[in-house]
Amino acid sequence: MQELKTIRVAGSPEAIGRQLGAHVKPIFADYMAQSSAWRAVSRRRGSAFAQQLRAAAAQYFPTYVAEIDAMAQALDWSAEDLFLWNCRGELIHHAPDGCTTLAVRTPGVGLIAHNEDGDPWLHGHCSVVEVEPDGKPGFLSFYYPGSLPGHTFAATRAGLAQAINNVRIREPRVGVPRMILARAVLDCATLEEAIALLRDTPRASGFHHTIGGTDEAGEVRVVSVEATAQRASAREVSAPSGHANHLIHPGCEREAQIVTDSSRDRQTRLAELLPALGAQPDGAAFVQVLEDRAGAGLPIFRDDPHDPDDENTLATACMRVEPRGVAFDVWQGGERVLGRFIDSNARHADGANR
Repeated sequence: MQELKTIRVAGSPEAIGRQLGAHVKPIFADYMAQSSAWRAVSRRRGSAFAQQLRAAAAQYFPTYVAEIDAMAQALDWSAEDLFLWNCRGELIHHAPDGCTTLAVRTPGVGLIAHNEDGDPWLHGHCSVVEVEPDGKPGFLSFYYPGSLPGHTFAATRAGLAQAINNVRIREPRVGVPRMILARAVLDCATLEEAIALLRDTPRASGFHHTIGGTDEAGEVRVVSVEATAQRASAREVSAPSGHANHLIHPGCEREAQIVTDSSRDRQTRLAELLPALGAQPDGAAFVQVLEDRAGAGLPIFRDDPHDPDDENTLATACMRVEPRGVAFDVWQGGERVLGRFIDSNARHADGANR
């Protein structure tokens, strides 16, 4: 098995930010220089809205603002600019972060599988980061250079798993940026706490969160949460379900969003493929769906250099949520490149491959 690079960072928010920044500094300038998304985001520098987003983030989650600022210092970037980059979903409509997520709950187990779709330049430049914050459970997350961990796919030592789907909200408002909310979920101690956080915190734009974990009654649950500027919709997942990059829960029609051709086609293809899996598909079946390149429209697995959303599949994850922890497996190029079990009882990651 070819190993996906994994880095460990630990300590205070400032220490974590410095370590994350130092890790990606050799490639960060080149990454941003080629990014059309950054060119669009940077035009909002100094705007009143950007300043209001930072104020809201600092009010509710000052530790994550401190982490971004320390990361900026390690990257030799301004704190203002790196914070802007971590608000790209609020500042531009077409942030190049896509993704497809599948989920199901079977007796005693939750399964979340996810294609992480992003800027094609990032092929070979992403890693998995193992974060051990002072006083928090800690987590593993797929990591984009210069971004807070958490807005991709992740599993925590509190027994939670989270996968994120970009949704393109046309009317953001003043509130906590979505990437900061996604990171905050990873510091939650319980599933109930994570859902309450997404429900109760003022939100600036929107993400779709698929979250699995064991509840206070000892039952494994998987919840689909569309947490947007106007509403927070949480739906229990039981039968196999899928989510691309637009809102689909009842009531979503009242919120202005952009639905790209790719997102619409992937959602349609999921509706064709999932019924054939039966009521209790395993991880292999989910991964096979996420590798699908067929169908009448744009594919689920994205490797076209001319993808209309400027996104390619960077990794595929399958996370199996059990009462004792989360199995965390990652594929790239058709190979499994990482296999870990994150033990929620021992509160440490067992390095054995699975």
